[in-house]
Amino acid sequence: MIPSEILKKIRQIELRTKRLVSERLAGQYHSVFKGQGMDFDEVREYQPGDEVRAIDWNVTARMNHPFVKKFVEERELTVLIAVDVSGSGLFGSGRQSKRDLAAEVASVLAFSAIRNNDKVGLILFSEGVEKFIPPRKGRGHVLRVIREILFYEPEKRGTDLNATIDFIMRVLRHRSIVVMISDFMGQTTPSRKDVLSYIRRNVILSENLGQASFFNLRQINRRHDLIAIQIMDKYEMDLPAVGRVILRDAETGEVIEVDTGNALKRKGFRERQMRSQTELVRLFRSAGIDSIQLKTEADYTVALGQFFESREKRQRHR
Repeated sequence: MIPSEILKKIRQIELRTKRLVSERLAGQYHSVFKGQGMDFDEVREYQPGDEVRAIDWNVTARMNHPFVKKFVEERELTVLIAVDVSGSGLFGSGRQSKRDLAAEVASVLAFSAIRNNDKVGLILFSEGVEKFIPPRKGRGHVLRVIREILFYEPEKRGTDLNATIDFIMRVLRHRSIVVMISDFMGQTTPSRKDVLSYIRRNVILSENLGQASFFNLRQINRRHDLIAIQIMDKYEMDLPAVGRVILRDAETGEVIEVDTGNALKRKGFRERQMRSQTELVRLFRSAGIDSIQLKTEADYTVALGQFFESREKRQRHR
């Protein structure tokens, strides 16, 4: 029996995201995520402007005037949503945590998918794959996906992208859309003891994710269509000036004291985080991976809409 407060939260997300899908994103989703080919549908009489290459010469010969073959897009796709459920996802300085936002974004994509008759699957990962729900269709299946993202209790608190990537490569036999939702934080050396250590997982992103991770992400993107959605909180980029605070690392459990009243330390932190973020985006781009950056305090619908628009424009110009 699912508790009523859990059902209420899932229902709220369903109502918000289904309205968004119906009013704004369903058509964009259909445009940017194409089927795997074209299926023959029927023949019809030739009309001015039709491709000559589409003429069905056998039917034309029988009927004594031109007919063309009509094809429809082979629409059914598989969308696999991989969500990071490591400890850092519980952080949120506003009304929602990073994991809450991940559930809502996943809900938008899942409802867009089933509206287009696509299948949706789910992977929850931390230091490895913790839960796998095979791709299926239907509203009930999507509601289960949302519930698992919101309320699953992970066994591990760290992050290992490589183990998750290996699993995805094994279970997806045909080209699919893979949406990876994470803060893309790893873990650097435990010897750092400055102001950055409370979220030192993202001090230097080339160390966090490592060249092996980006090589593996590139391999996924070659076989599938990989979309990386990074979810961050504003205080992971810019420390608030609140004096001395005790902070606990969500993934390692380390507790430290930080003087956030020191303007130089805050400035140094902000500059390092900005460099790290710039490097992450550069690495995604160099790997040919489409990425979206979302923040817990901002309206994610704007960023999603802009992503769909820019991707559709790129596809039209190919």
